Amino acid sequence: MAGLLIGLVVTLLVGRYVFKGYPATGVLMTGGLALLLASVLLGHPLLPPDKAGESGFTDIVVFVADLLSSRAAELGLMVMVLVGFAHYMTHTGANAMVVRLAARPLSRIRSPYVLVVAGYFAACLMSLAVSSATGLGVLLMATLFPLMVNMGVSRGAATAVCASAVAVILSPTSGDVVVAAEAAGMPLIDFAFRITLPISVAAIVAMGATHFFWQRYLDRHEHSEGHALEVGDEIEGRVPHFYALLPFTPIIGVLLFDGRMLPKLGVVAILLVCILFTALVEFARLRDARAVFSGVEVVYQGMGEAFTGVVMLIVAAGVFAHGLTSVGFISALLGFVQGAGSGAGLLLLALVAITTLAAVTTGSGNAAFYAFVELIPKLALHAGVNPAFLVIPMLQASNLGRTVSPVAGVIVACSGMARLSPFELVKRTSLPCAVGLLVVVAGTWLMVPA
Repeated sequence: MAGLLIGLVVTLLVGRYVFKGYPATGVLMTGGLALLLASVLLGHPLLPPDKAGESGFTDIVVFVADLLSSRAAELGLMVMVLVGFAHYMTHTGANAMVVRLAARPLSRIRSPYVLVVAGYFAACLMSLAVSSATGLGVLLMATLFPLMVNMGVSRGAATAVCASAVAVILSPTSGDVVVAAEAAGMPLIDFAFRITLPISVAAIVAMGATHFFWQRYLDRHEHSEGHALEVGDEIEGRVPHFYALLPFTPIIGVLLFDGRMLPKLGVVAILLVCILFTALVEFARLRDARAVFSGVEVVYQGMGEAFTGVVMLIVAAGVFAHGLTSVGFISALLGFVQGAGSGAGLLLLALVAITTLAAVTTGSGNAAFYAFVELIPKLALHAGVNPAFLVIPMLQASNLGRTVSPVAGVIVACSGMARLSPFELVKRTSLPCAVGLLVVVAGTWLMVPA
């Protein structure tokens, strides 16, 4: 009981300070260290007997050092290279070309609410190339938003489409999907394509239909309509059209280098091949080695940003998760869930609720997901549950929750560019995200064995 209370208090404090704007990495690390210290004081072991030292207090430092070493060398490296590649695609103009080409066919649609649905589906497809919610939201606000408003879509509806493009993760090479696949104990291809992708597509279709009726209802209730804007060509055609294919090369590589068609390569190796291929394409276009080398420097800078912004967040989340486990919070939570009856289903709903609330209050999908994904293998093992059954809805709940958070970066950026209140935008995204979450949970229940 003491572990449950301590874990609950520390979790609430962590959520409170992240919501107040404190850096999530520092807050999670501090909360995790506090939980580890409480575990030592309660006499709970932190490390296996073969690794434990003479003092539980020094075991805290040893655990953090071991976690940093393993995360940075394996999962962290994968995330860093993924982010570095994404930065390179932005630098070359490939991401902008994806958005520009995708916006062209939408200009032919005359019905504003059909355009809302078509624009939303196109924006979701663009998330395959630009996995950053804020980055893609800003790109869409510069390109898709003026087009939709000029075609009669209200500002609120057009902004909701731009802000919710990454509400459901579609990209199989997203860093979150890589982390989730590892937590589920499954190969990335099987987890991303055979299980997660069908559920994601179903949720996106349901959200698109909800956008149609919800945006129309709000427009009629608020008497909103689109107004023509004076816009130019925000994205200059400074790169060839085929550059729009470059952001998708990692997905193609994952499918090709599977050991059947071509030699099997890991995700990091595939990304390095894609970066090298892009550099060669850039050299063929620019004929300037200095410019190509300068462009590749963007990859390294992106990797550095990923280490500070994502890898250290994963490490801090790991410390926090281990602290919750060692203090006895997880075993107490499991006892409560199992005592309530329906085991796997109730545990899934509890994790979805916790992750969604964390994402809404913190405005960060990563902080919410990484804080709890570390618990999945242990929870699944103790409860006798398939880890994929738990991690898939958590993965999507973290992003859907972020899309209805008034403090999320994508909501703040998109509402600011549209000159709307963040709370007004959240109202526009709330029902589609709620429907998407219901579809994700139902799809997991039907398609993933518990």
